Amino acid sequence: MKIFVKVKPSSKEEKIEKIDDINFKVQVKEPPEKGKANKTVVRVIAEYFKVAPSRVSLISGFSSRQKIFEINKN
Repeated sequence: MKIFVKVKPSSKEEKIEKIDDINFKVQVKEPPEKGKANKTVVRVIAEYFKVAPSRVSLISGFSSRQKIFEINKN
């Protein structure tokens, strides 16, 4: 399953907002430095979908706010 995520790093709180079935907004406290925000986004998405973080892969948008993640639920 692929989802499209708009990330807001350096936020006051961590939260995920579902826009529709495949589009989400994610706010994380971590700054966009050395992949810290990306790791936190993976954790937040994993918690939301109730899967292990190892099942969430960033496939596009490593240094962009617009990202595409692959979630393997099997």
